[in-house]
Amino acid sequence: MEATAIARFQRVGSRKVGQVLDEIRGKKVLRAQQILKMVPRVCVGVVSKTLLSAAENLKLKVTKAGKTLVPEAVFVKTCYATQGPMRPMRRVRPAPMGRAMTFKRKVCHLTVVVSDGQE
Repeated sequence: MEATAIARFQRVGSRKVGQVLDEIRGKKVLRAQQILKMVPRVCVGVVSKTLLSAAENLKLKVTKAGKTLVPEAVFVKTCYATQGPMRPMRRVRPAPMGRAMTFKRKVCHLTVVVSDGQE
């Protein structure tokens, strides 16, 4: 069985999140949590929350099906980050000739899919 968790509109660049996701892709969820504690990135909190949410979604899905879940068997099947819309914020910075330019912050959508290896 598989379960998915999606974190949308996170104020982190998709490339930076992608570097963290490369570290946990294909690993067991318990091992991935240990790895995330050691990674020195700001986006680790977002990735960790999404990973735990996906694991809980799988737990609920398996329980509803009337089966039992072995926590050691759950692994990260796929995970990726895509770029979200770059909306201008309501803040400005100085520009040439006395003009004001709005900030453009990068936003990403993070998707984590976990599986227990059984269909």
